[in-house]
Amino acid sequence: MFALRFTGCSVLALGAGLAFYLAPLKPGVLALQLAFTPQAFARIIHAWPPEHLARYRAHLPLDFALLLGYGAFGFLLATRTDLFSRSSPRRRRLAAWTLPLAAVFDAAENVLHWWLTAEPRFGLASVYAVAALASAAKWALLVLFGVGVAGALVRREAA
Repeated sequence: MFALRFTGCSVLALGAGLAFYLAPLKPGVLALQLAFTPQAFARIIHAWPPEHLARYRAHLPLDFALLLGYGAFGFLLATRTDLFSRSSPRRRRLAAWTLPLAAVFDAAENVLHWWLTAEPRFGLASVYAVAALASAAKWALLVLFGVGVAGALVRREAA
C-alpha cells in the first residue's frame, strides 16, 4: 500500500505543480497537444512569447516523472487493491495496463514535442499528426481509466 499511496500523492503534487507552472500559457498546453498540423502547432507556438515556449520546454522533463508516476499508480491500483475484484479478469487486465499504456503515448508525445519545439519543422506534417494522435490516445486512455474506476466503485457499492 505504501507504493500506491506514494505514487498517488506524487502524481497529485506533481500534476498540480505542473498545472500551476503551465497556467500562464495561452492558448493552453491541451491546444498544443491536439494540434494535428504544422500550421495549427505554429499558431500556438507563435502566440506564446519566447519565455512561454521556454517554460513549455522546461516542463517536459518533469512531465516524464509525472507519466512514470501515473503509469505506476494505475497499475498498482488495479493489481494491489480489491477495487476491480468484482470485474472480469479481462477488465482487471485492461485496468492494470490502461495508465501504463497512456504513459507510453505521453512519452512519445513529449519526445516529439521536444523535437518539434526546438526549431520549425514545417515539412514534416506526419510528425505533427503522430504527436497529436499520441496525445489523443493518452487522453482517451486516461478517461477510460477514470470511467473504469467509477464503474468499479459503483459495482462495489451495489454489492
